[in-house]
Amino acid sequence: MEIRVRENAVLQKIAELDRRGAAGELGYKNLPQVLRHAVRWDLSTARKWVANAGLLGTEITPTGSELAPELPVTAEAVAEGALSVEHVAVVAEVMKALPAEAEDSVVSFAREHEPSAVRAFGKELAYRLYQDDPEPRDADPAPQVNQHVMRWKNGQLEIRALLDTVTGAKYEALLDPLVKPRPETAEDGPDLRSRAEREGDALAELVDLMLRADQLPEHGGEPVTLTVTLRYEDLAEQVGQATLDNGERVPADQVRQLACDAGIIPLVLGERSQPMNIGRKTRTFPAGIRRILVARDRGCAFPGCGRPPKQCDAHHIHHWANGGDTSVGNGVLLCRHHHTLIHQSEWDVAMVHGIPTFYPPRWMDEHRNPRRNLLHAAA
Repeated sequence: MEIRVRENAVLQKIAELDRRGAAGELGYKNLPQVLRHAVRWDLSTARKWVANAGLLGTEITPTGSELAPELPVTAEAVAEGALSVEHVAVVAEVMKALPAEAEDSVVSFAREHEPSAVRAFGKELAYRLYQDDPEPRDADPAPQVNQHVMRWKNGQLEIRALLDTVTGAKYEALLDPLVKPRPETAEDGPDLRSRAEREGDALAELVDLMLRADQLPEHGGEPVTLTVTLRYEDLAEQVGQATLDNGERVPADQVRQLACDAGIIPLVLGERSQPMNIGRKTRTFPAGIRRILVARDRGCAFPGCGRPPKQCDAHHIHHWANGGDTSVGNGVLLCRHHHTLIHQSEWDVAMVHGIPTFYPPRWMDEHRNPRRNLLHAAA
């Protein structure tokens, strides 16, 4: 209480210096600059004290009469030692959106609560007062505009987006179930990805989900399609690079993963890489086979993974580039993470008695004992 009384005394002195034009008399541009040198305050702190002093101090008119403070109820509470300088700043902030008669309610609340709670109280009070009417003191806000900027940089697509409130909430709702850390398992251990990495992977999964949707708009007269150009020999041997239809390049082993469950347009190249023949787009795992895989695997078949079917790709156990066929017996559902793991690690998968069975790398299990997803089996 005593500290706040002294703070009020300082505010009154600052207000008096401001009224007298002390800064100009001392050769300074403004009063915060004076306080910066005289009291050794940071400039931001000095500006805050000067602003608060202006709200609480009285003003002398040219005729010699006094004008009441801008926030008289607040000034009275500060003089009593009931409010701090931080309270004053918050009360002034919330009163910008409230009528003058609301100051009593705000100050009464401030006498019993910390500044952050006063700010929340002020917002709630403004909402209740104006929830059925446009804000009387401000012009109607400009309509929110969605913005999206894409730029390729070092082989990666950099995305910046600004979404309106409703669209942003929908976007968060779409990503949220995909952002959660993967459950810790004996095979994968804990999920060590940062929040940003998990959100990036979630966006990648969302793209895959959309590509499998049945109602995407057409683009150029046909459903959304990605064209990948690569020599067949390179694909079979997992060497070299492929070219996407936007000019970017991806390694051959990544193309093998793309080819598992995507719309593919094969483009056969001659010896000098000239196009010789272009085939029709084929979906390697049609809807009928995928439904059977969903009924059998009930989600990602990798041991310990609980991802549902809608978040999974259909993977060729024996890759079609090596002669594997597109069939239930040669397919298995894998989430994006484990699909990538199977393609890029020494994990193997095979069908044993009609059930997807996985074999870990030798560095993990010398005997490579078979493992199954018991979560889905139990379900």
